[in-house]
Amino acid sequence: MKSFLKFLLFFSAFMGLYGGNFLHAQKQGQAAIDSLLKELPKQKEDTSYVKLLINLSSGYWRINPNEGIKYGQQGLELAIKLHWEKGMAICYNEIGVNFLYKSDYQTALDYYLKSLKISERTGDKKSIAGVTCNIGIIHDRLSDYPKALEYYFRALKIDEEIGNKRFTANVTGNIGTIYRSLKDYPKALEYTLRQLKINEEMGDKMGVSNAINNIGVVYYYQGDYPKALEYYFRALKMYEEMGIKYGISNVYESIGNVYTVQKNFTMAIEYMMNALRMQEEIGDRAGMASDLTNIGIAYVKIVNDTAAKPARMTGDQEFAVNKYKPTTVIPAGRSAQLRHAIDYLQRGLEISKEIRSPNLMQDCYEYLAQAYKLSGDFKKALEFADNYQAIKDSIFSKDNNEQIVKLSMKNEYDRQHLADSLKTAEREKIAYIKLQRQRGFTVMGIVGILLLGGFSFFISKERRRSEQERKKSDELLLNILPGEIANELKANGITKARHYENVTVLFTDFVNFTSAGERMSPQALIDELHYCFRAFDEITGRHNIEKIKTIGDAYLAVAGLPAADIGHAEKTVRAAIEMNEFMQDRIAKLGDRTFGVRIGVHSGSVVAGIVGVKKFAYDIWGDTVNTAARMEQNSEAGKINISQSTYQLVKDKFACEYRGEIEAKNKGRMKMYFVSTNS
Repeated sequence: MKSFLKFLLFFSAFMGLYGGNFLHAQKQGQAAIDSLLKELPKQKEDTSYVKLLINLSSGYWRINPNEGIKYGQQGLELAIKLHWEKGMAICYNEIGVNFLYKSDYQTALDYYLKSLKISERTGDKKSIAGVTCNIGIIHDRLSDYPKALEYYFRALKIDEEIGNKRFTANVTGNIGTIYRSLKDYPKALEYTLRQLKINEEMGDKMGVSNAINNIGVVYYYQGDYPKALEYYFRALKMYEEMGIKYGISNVYESIGNVYTVQKNFTMAIEYMMNALRMQEEIGDRAGMASDLTNIGIAYVKIVNDTAAKPARMTGDQEFAVNKYKPTTVIPAGRSAQLRHAIDYLQRGLEISKEIRSPNLMQDCYEYLAQAYKLSGDFKKALEFADNYQAIKDSIFSKDNNEQIVKLSMKNEYDRQHLADSLKTAEREKIAYIKLQRQRGFTVMGIVGILLLGGFSFFISKERRRSEQERKKSDELLLNILPGEIANELKANGITKARHYENVTVLFTDFVNFTSAGERMSPQALIDELHYCFRAFDEITGRHNIEKIKTIGDAYLAVAGLPAADIGHAEKTVRAAIEMNEFMQDRIAKLGDRTFGVRIGVHSGSVVAGIVGVKKFAYDIWGDTVNTAARMEQNSEAGKINISQSTYQLVKDKFACEYRGEIEAKNKGRMKMYFVSTNS
């Protein structure tokens, strides 16, 4: 809910940096893009054509960043061909912004730095300030607030020197967002009011409306909701006068969020529905996902708070109610309200998965679990609760990964510190030898020897401590990343995603996990899950199979990466047989105090790499992963179900039973085989 409140705080920093000014015009979103696309065939391959491609790249930021990158690359190629350096710098920046919207911060930074290098070479201070600001935005997104402030103040200094008031206002507003994130609300308000004053002096209505909205956000985070609404409605009037649909839709959502907190659910859903309709019109998938999720959350809260009463409205709010004449009718009865909640949350979840927004997915899972629990469907509630916990753990593990990076940086400091100590010791030793030659063994010489001995002990101790810290961080890193990937990350600071043509993916799932949870205490359930997964880890380790992750009670692993392995399919099937045998033995000993296991295997190609920059996790993607999941879903307890492609690779090694063509969700009919566990 909070992520999109932040959008307008730096919305203007992106606008018109090196073009994209069409967003100020009457046509916006997809309509503006369609208008630009019609102009493409009319243009000659000159700088005007590059500018048109830049505007297209800018227009796609929030609608479809992949298309934005495509047009940005086309503009870059033409700018290079024309030897137009300023155009090259602009294109690099626009491509970077599109990668920023994909949350690919490292790639965005790479493009920004290329843009900055050209701008510095050409002495274009306006462009230098703009790109420096955008680098600050990356650090802002990564919650590295000191670094973000450093870049913002650097950009602000240049903008003030060259008298660029428009961008001075933008950067000043961004500085306000940092102080708001740091919960220094007086400072946040101070800089946002400065932003407002500069825009008022310029007569920039768009800038004024952005600043007014930003002031509302500060009050929202302070918990002063009447004041927040006052500024939101002021901003809304201005956006409507200018016809800025992005601004209108985002303020609608902000107002809806305030009403949700105030438990005025009719008005909350009314404004969020207005925001959703406008986001659909614009084609903003991220905005749609946020609105759908927030509407679903509001319906869950209605059921949880049946005694909710509308808060008293201010004059501005009454004006809005009279003007828009709310049409939202919240259905009576818990069942209907919960159906609405589930419908909106499911739709929000679907888009959140498409755009890969873990925070929105987390909200959807959390409130879907609540909605199903309230409706009495405890099986579904547990399923979504597991998904919520899994993605929460994933985000938490990414925080741990950040600590690993910091620990690695500390070790680098320790190694440098040790190297400096050794150099100092060597200098002291040489000085002492010279002194000894001059004076012989005097009392001072003896003291020097003792000092050298103590210093040598210190160096030895420092070396051991540094080595222990390095070993600790290496072990922690190898616990979450394949060795080859961990080494690349330590050596280069980044890793690139790779395509692997021949791998085999294994999925397991415990079929009676839910019912076991009803019979067992929570601690006993977790202990048994841990015991089984630890055994699976040992099995995959013996067969040189890379564990990827656990998702609730599911286990995902892959053979054939990061190093190619010709026996990937055979090793995976042998590991699956061992896992199945382990669980059968476990059932024989514990009965219904453990779980049955269902296993699926499929061979094909995947893309593997680290997700994110600041908070990373190694993962795999592709149709092969989805198909392996379908093999598991169509398996049976105590059975190993493999696909046709895996069967072709292992048919001479294992006895397999052909099951025929079976309907798989979203895949159609597929040939499947059970592997004989006696193979």
